[in-house]
Amino acid sequence: MILFFVGIVEMFIVTVWTKVVTKSKVFASGAVTVINVLIWYYVLRTIVDNINDWYVALLYAFGCAIGTMLTTWYYDVTEKRKAARKKEQAKQWAPHEPVSIDHIK
Repeated sequence: MILFFVGIVEMFIVTVWTKVVTKSKVFASGAVTVINVLIWYYVLRTIVDNINDWYVALLYAFGCAIGTMLTTWYYDVTEKRKAARKKEQAKQWAPHEPVSIDHIK
């Protein structure tokens, strides 16, 4: 059962890794890679120790699927909120309607 939760955490870490690599954050991508490899070591050892129990691999696969869906949803929501904030800020700083000279007396 623990591999289900490990799968969720691992997919979160993989998503974070993807984001830091695409933003060229060298130290952060290295640190996340070390964590991911340690998780993979645990997963591999657990699956090899239970090689005849396909249920263990299935739990891990479902955990990975849930983790991917949750982190994808999370980043989608946060990016939409960020875009909405930028749009709202742009509206506040947009120039106002030009004033017609006919109205000035």
